[in-house]
Amino acid sequence: MITNVKIKKAVICLLCISVLSLSVCLLVSPKKEFSENENRYLAQFPSFTVQTLIDGDYTDSLGDWLADHFPQRDFFVGLKSGVETASGRREINHVFIANDDYLIESYAKPENSGRITDTLVRFYDKVDPNRFEVNLMLVPTAVTIYSDKLPAFAPASHQMETASAIYDATGIPAIDCTEWLLSGASQGQLYYRTDHHWTTLGAYYGYLAYCDAKGLTPVPLESMTAQTVTEEFAGTLYSRVNDYNHKKDTITIYTNPADELTVTYVDTGEVTDSLYNLDYVTEKDKYSLFLNNIHPLIEIENLAADSQDELMLIKDSYANSMVPFLAHHYKKIYVFDTRYYRDGPSSFLEEHNDITDLLLLYNMNTLDGDTGIRGIY
Repeated sequence: MITNVKIKKAVICLLCISVLSLSVCLLVSPKKEFSENENRYLAQFPSFTVQTLIDGDYTDSLGDWLADHFPQRDFFVGLKSGVETASGRREINHVFIANDDYLIESYAKPENSGRITDTLVRFYDKVDPNRFEVNLMLVPTAVTIYSDKLPAFAPASHQMETASAIYDATGIPAIDCTEWLLSGASQGQLYYRTDHHWTTLGAYYGYLAYCDAKGLTPVPLESMTAQTVTEEFAGTLYSRVNDYNHKKDTITIYTNPADELTVTYVDTGEVTDSLYNLDYVTEKDKYSLFLNNIHPLIEIENLAADSQDELMLIKDSYANSMVPFLAHHYKKIYVFDTRYYRDGPSSFLEEHNDITDLLLLYNMNTLDGDTGIRGIY
């Protein structure tokens, strides 16, 4: 007969073996610097000093390192998310588990609308609208356009009420693409299931709104060459939810055979004839294939453009997948990421008298915390 004492001893032995095995695995297993699933750098082993030990920084950093490098961490993180979803939880890390396999980022009440509005007003006051046309496009995200896919009782986003208030307060002529996106929602997938960006089809509807406002004749989508470059895109929302069994996304790109492009990445000096870098298809951050990831300034020249106009585009990453459609209408496009461009677009304007159009394009979900807004002038 097995006594209670023997059971207790067996349990203690099993626990000791488990702890020892995990410790050995933790010590001998190879350590990764970057988690592709979570799209972030993992904590590195902390350096010991007496002061960091006294401050508690060493033990905090050691705890972060142990959590990030726990054996089979991806499996356990994915298991946790799977259990939460199976138990009926419909919001994880501010991401809704929505219908039709969509992960949709929630929209928090903005805290910096006043600062953003003030910055835009100062920029608009500094430029000369008589010299060129200035427009502001604030793009709604899936939480607005796909509100019908949200779980029951999800709060209304009020995204476009905020956008309307910014439009009114700045006085910058608005290009509101909301109705275009709503009308296109039945025509195909406008937002990725696993990422916060719009798809290239969504960007095309944004482009249609732009053409309508500017009196341009849009290039028909069927006249462009479509290419599916990956069916394994797991974006930013996938990384936040950590549901590794979630359905992946397809990325399709479009090129216009009529265009003759020269694309110059000013910071690196690289010159190419494509608006895409397909090397990113093999990486986690596949959306970076649009405009070759992050660059402070990109100059795009199109010898086959249907006008001699020049566009200055100040933007976030949403614009990256819309530029291939805009390129046909401008002899030159100057693309600014003001998070990294340090010289100020206003001074650039003063030195480039041939610019005819200026577009500021940001999506509503990252606008509130976008550091690039502070650098637009």
